[in-house]
Amino acid sequence: QVQLVESGGGLVQAGGSLRLSCAASGSIFSSNAMGWDRQAPGKQRESVALITTGGITHYGDSVKGRFTISRDNAKNTVYLQMNSLKPEDTAVYYCRTIRPGEPDYWGQGTQVTVSS
Repeated sequence: QVQLVESGGGLVQAGGSLRLSCAASGSIFSSNAMGWDRQAPGKQRESVALITTGGITHYGDSVKGRFTISRDNAKNTVYLQMNSLKPEDTAVYYCRTIRPGEPDYWGQGTQVTVSS
């Protein structure tokens, strides 16, 4: 059974930083791209960043230059370093597998709140 467990969320002032972690159990991690999505109250879920098995990264326009996604295959963990945080970054952040043509696995989410 695959489980994704996020951690690292919290309350931070605008301009601050947080680092999210997502630990994956099972054998799913090393063979799949991984991504971070977020959902703010009253808004649709949006893709924040993704990283392929080979380490190629992609970012949403709203976070480019501020967020960095990385992965440690030895630890089955994907990270999201978030710098220069803005109040509009406030959301629940979810990690997920990215498996085209197959159902994805999702974590339970971690709340990030940025105060102005």
